[in-house]
Amino acid sequence: MLDILLTDTQRALRDETRTFAREVPRQLLLDMDADKVRYPRDYVEKLAARNLLGVRFPKEFGGRGLNWEHEVLALEEIGVLGASLACLFSLPSIVGEALHVFGTREQKERWLRPMLEGKLTVAEALTEPRGGSDFFGATTRATRDGDAYILNGQKRFIVGAEGADFFFVYARTGDAPRALSAFIVERCPQLEVQHVYGLMGTRGGGTGRVYFRDVRVPVENLIGRENSGGDIFNQMMIPERMTSAAGALGLARAAIEIAARYADRRRAFGQKIREFEGVSFQIAESIARLDAARALVHYTARAIDAGDAPGRVRRLVSESKKVATQMAWDVVNAAMQVMGGIGYTNVYPIERLLRDARLMMIWTGTNEIMNLVIQHEYYKELLGAPSSARDVEMDAVNAEAEGEKVYE
Repeated sequence: MLDILLTDTQRALRDETRTFAREVPRQLLLDMDADKVRYPRDYVEKLAARNLLGVRFPKEFGGRGLNWEHEVLALEEIGVLGASLACLFSLPSIVGEALHVFGTREQKERWLRPMLEGKLTVAEALTEPRGGSDFFGATTRATRDGDAYILNGQKRFIVGAEGADFFFVYARTGDAPRALSAFIVERCPQLEVQHVYGLMGTRGGGTGRVYFRDVRVPVENLIGRENSGGDIFNQMMIPERMTSAAGALGLARAAIEIAARYADRRRAFGQKIREFEGVSFQIAESIARLDAARALVHYTARAIDAGDAPGRVRRLVSESKKVATQMAWDVVNAAMQVMGGIGYTNVYPIERLLRDARLMMIWTGTNEIMNLVIQHEYYKELLGAPSSARDVEMDAVNAEAEGEKVYE
């Protein structure tokens, strides 16, 4: 964002997070991508030490009492580090949303505060082997047994699983189609994490498969009401998708900067390659796409902070995730094209950013699911309350011609 549009607090947080990102060791990124580091707990603890986790949660629980306009600024800066570190930065925001909105004070003291302080690490266990986008098709089950639930099932593609001290888990608690509940499940011998994935990108974030075998979960670990998992899921989709969108901005920005500097140095046919339209137009198109996506993400952040209607927020959040992640994929591809063969090697990080960007269009709801949400909420708004805007449909010569407007 242009500095002129930022408040002093926003600018300070942006600069503070930018400094942190600059200090992250290069070797950590290389080791994570090589699967030598499977979960960088030290990175999470350093974020917490700088009070950069969950900045929008209340100060009394370890946050900074800021809002979404601040968080997306911070996340863009973390996004330059790639998808894994941006995701680990985001997990306290995602799980923290459920604890902050639906949790009791005791639950916030027990899990939200130590999570933001870096004393406990977390993973969200949502996706199952039978499907990801079909949330209510979950088969992991929690059966009430006195003062506890007995949890059985499995989840996969769980970022942070290897290093998590506790998990935010959705499980079926009834036979009705939407009878799902949300639980905090602490690591125990009956909870097994397997590192089974050879991921194309987004490596080193502790992604694994999680097995629950007769895990005894105390009743006080239930978040919200029993069978209210759908309400919690809908609320958590705000941070799920906004963090994906904001992180994608940073990843795309990094790719553009690398390609633009390269184009200013690289010479061919007696001149800098940036002087060829085929190259300069790729850069121009990428800049325009990044700025447009960034504007949408920040507009959405303002809408959330202002308490806009839930349906409109749901649409804007989905638009932000779809547009920003698609933009990142297109921009990184353009950067590789500008750089030619060298961009396809590990001499530059473009190939790693490309691998990271591909997953962003899949996780937290595929971009096709985003399209479903966008059109659904748009039609509800368009066909709902009467509009005070001009009826442009009538601005045609034969707008009222008899027998012409036939719909069946």
